[in-house]
Amino acid sequence: MSWYPRIATGKLNYYRNLPKLDLHRHLEGSLRLDTIIDIARRHSITIPASFHAFVQVQPDDPLTFHNFLSKFQHLRQIYRSPEVIARVTAEAVQDAAADGLHYLELRFTPIALARMQGYSLGEVMDWVTVSAWQAAEANPIKVRLIVSVNRHEPVELAEKVARLAAERIGQGVVGLDLAGNEAEFSAAPFVGVFREASQSGLHITAHAGEWGGAFNVRQAIECLGAERIGHGVRVIEDPLVMDLARERGTVLEVCLTSNYQSGVVPALSDHPLARLLNAGLAVTLNTDDPGISGITLTDEYRLALEDLGLPPAELIGCVLSAARAAFLPPEERLLLEAQMKTMLEVYFKEPNPRPLP
Repeated sequence: MSWYPRIATGKLNYYRNLPKLDLHRHLEGSLRLDTIIDIARRHSITIPASFHAFVQVQPDDPLTFHNFLSKFQHLRQIYRSPEVIARVTAEAVQDAAADGLHYLELRFTPIALARMQGYSLGEVMDWVTVSAWQAAEANPIKVRLIVSVNRHEPVELAEKVARLAAERIGQGVVGLDLAGNEAEFSAAPFVGVFREASQSGLHITAHAGEWGGAFNVRQAIECLGAERIGHGVRVIEDPLVMDLARERGTVLEVCLTSNYQSGVVPALSDHPLARLLNAGLAVTLNTDDPGISGITLTDEYRLALEDLGLPPAELIGCVLSAARAAFLPPEERLLLEAQMKTMLEVYFKEPNPRPLP
């Protein structure tokens, strides 16, 4: 089931063919429904007939972060073998490529993948890195990995994960992310972990300004050294924090549908995307958890252009901001930006943007 009404074939192809980048996509939120069924059968996991309601946001669900996060608890029952972890990683990359993505930064939480069977964190990270690399080699997409730790889990675990991530910088791992419930758990205990991770060569991003206020964005920038902010939309509540983000060049990883489904905004029409862009902030468009939300990045681009009325030039700006903010070496970022700019200009035929079908 998709969160959106079915898009007419002509429009679907139009948006799917748009060149895309995704900097904020969780592996654990990207599982296919048919894969969940198949894995459950193979491993004798009992699932209800209406299991999709447990792993995917439904139109009649309460739109709260508690409901959104509850989906991950059910999905964690699926990670029963190295083959399963490798499979869901490969499929996440395949699905991104099929949706027209040229570059993907896929983040994953080793603790979540390891806990069900008691696997070592290093083993899990190796299964993900190898599978992601193989899938990227077989599909027209470039993939890098971000390792996530959660605010509600012990700092000692985060230290171990960060160390293991740094050891795998040459294997596709490029960043460290702080995720989880920011409304109830502070980032303060993790400051030392993230400073050391940055010194080791990992890029830093952090979820903030989603379920917590603008102060969390300030904390992520000033204390964690975040180059990018996961979501960050509540920065709009404090002009001084907006000034800070703009001055530091901090990039926002905005996820439109996720922000609505998790209760960050009361309605999609109220999303502050336009206000963030008008304030001169660097904004990117991403999926967050396409499996849980029942969306693709194609849906998010359509939503931005049609429902929110984002001008094509602004969408181009978001895509180029993503290219410039990619956790890649400078020369690779410049090449990615140039490639995306050329493809987008041809696609929209600037200065006269291509009309919608």
